[in-house]
Amino acid sequence: MAPFYIFSNHELAPTEDQGFVFAIIQSAPNATLEQTMLFATKVSEVFGSFPESDITFQITSPGGGFGGMVLKPWSQRKKTAEQLKMEAAAALSKLPGVRMIPLSPPPLPGSEGFPVEFVIGSTGEPAQIAELAGQLVGKAYASGLFMYADTDVKFDQPQTEVVFDRDKVRSLGVDMSQAGADLSTLLGGNYVNRFSIQGRSYKVIPQVKRSERLTADQLKDIYVTGPEGRPVPLSTFATLRTSTEPRELKRFQQLNAVRIQGAIPPNVSLDQALRFLEKESKSLLPAGYSIDYAGESRQLRTEGRKFLGVFVLSAILIYLVLAAQFESFRDPFIILAGSVPLALSGALLFSFLGLTTLNIYSQVGLITLVGLVSKNGILIVEFANKLQEQGKLPLNAITEAAGTRLRPVLMTTAATVVGHLTLVFATGPGAGARNSIGIMLVTGMIIGTGFTLFVVPSIYMLVARRHALAPSLRSGEAESAEQLEAAAV
Repeated sequence: MAPFYIFSNHELAPTEDQGFVFAIIQSAPNATLEQTMLFATKVSEVFGSFPESDITFQITSPGGGFGGMVLKPWSQRKKTAEQLKMEAAAALSKLPGVRMIPLSPPPLPGSEGFPVEFVIGSTGEPAQIAELAGQLVGKAYASGLFMYADTDVKFDQPQTEVVFDRDKVRSLGVDMSQAGADLSTLLGGNYVNRFSIQGRSYKVIPQVKRSERLTADQLKDIYVTGPEGRPVPLSTFATLRTSTEPRELKRFQQLNAVRIQGAIPPNVSLDQALRFLEKESKSLLPAGYSIDYAGESRQLRTEGRKFLGVFVLSAILIYLVLAAQFESFRDPFIILAGSVPLALSGALLFSFLGLTTLNIYSQVGLITLVGLVSKNGILIVEFANKLQEQGKLPLNAITEAAGTRLRPVLMTTAATVVGHLTLVFATGPGAGARNSIGIMLVTGMIIGTGFTLFVVPSIYMLVARRHALAPSLRSGEAESAEQLEAAAV
């Protein structure tokens, strides 16, 4: 059972067809709104080209944006949202000027953004963290487990600094504060006043024409206020220094951090992608670096690890209830040991083979399976105890109990299997969650019942205590013995 659980694919929840596909738009760091819209308008054309598309939407900003399509109802289309996402990814990758990342909405509320959000944190310089994160992104692409992978901290923002030569400023008599104020007015885009026309108030925004501020070199042609109000060319006392800076710096848990964001194809689970990043980070990151998670990945790593604790508590609760019912600590052990491990192994076998994943829904199915399959053992052990009280030997009692209780056991199993079989073959919205629960319950009950009929009697012979005759039967045997003695005399 343990190998099946360890090597099964884990995820927070199965991907559901929620009826729409969206894509994140990324543009150049210095792109204007007009430039981004020039290329991003093609996004709606790509989404609108699918017959399954009903409505398209898009929001564009200078740095990017997002868009998507709302799909027609299930009854009016044959393709799922995942299939359309993969087809849209191929078409969107051909668009020039922008980068498009198609995504499916998260299956559970509370998480947003990319499914893979792997955080590298350290007290070191952000540039060093970004360099190591970039190497990890390269390995992620080479693994074939990711459709998209990138970092959220990029050192690609061009920046130009105006450096004043203080000696020249002093010799020309230019006031540095006035020069800075002039540059702020000409290039900043801030409003300085308001004016009213026909009852409406408008901002006054002084600014150099766009054609005169397209490149950094055009700053040399700007004039600032000099002595006695005379204009002085900026190039006479200032030089330009260009550099590349990060678009933004991020922190996580009070550490400098870089987040690796990624999207995975449908045949790759989130746990599989995270395990790859965890393995590679151990060999790549030096001492002083830590890893963490955000978004859906964090939910998987924090909430997904609580299953074993919940499972142990549920087993203890069932054991104590059965101990109170049978007034014995041995009989509950026989029931649970003879039915639960084999049933769970049968259910986990199908997640190990990749027919489903271990998620919050399949875990609910496993917890439910513990209670359902225990009922079969209860039927056999309880009847065997009663037969012992009637004077039968343990072997004869458990053999007769297994045969007598065969029909109730099979009826219980058949009712459970037939009742949950519709979940296995469910399609449409919410099918992923129903499939996960159904596969666990149906396969676990079938395999667990088959083994329960043979394993429970074996454990019963090894562990069960001997039950004495009931007082009524003892008195009846004593009276029969006295009658036989009287007849002999």
